[in-house]
Amino acid sequence: MKILLAIAAAAAAFGAAPAPARDSATAPVEVQIVRYADLDLATPAGRSALDRRLAFAVREVCGDASDVDVHGKNVVSRCLAQTARAISERRDAALASAVAARSVRLASSR
Repeated sequence: MKILLAIAAAAAAFGAAPAPARDSATAPVEVQIVRYADLDLATPAGRSALDRRLAFAVREVCGDASDVDVHGKNVVSRCLAQTARAISERRDAALASAVAARSVRLASSR
């Protein structure tokens, strides 16, 4: 089964988790597994579905903060941006692999 990644956000390191004054060295790390075996990543629809799953997982990992908690909102915002950057290379590699695999299948079917 293909698993793109386990998103382990820097949420704990940023203290974005709901517990205040959390020590980043001892804080548990939130992990989300994003599966994509059911998607055809060589198609626009498959890539779009993967991007939706990744965005959802990143939001789940980073959490949210109350609208009145400006510091918390900033922490969550940084977490979202840094986690998205952290997974972008693996996402791109998965897409490239899917396109290459499809090219091989098409070439071998002739």
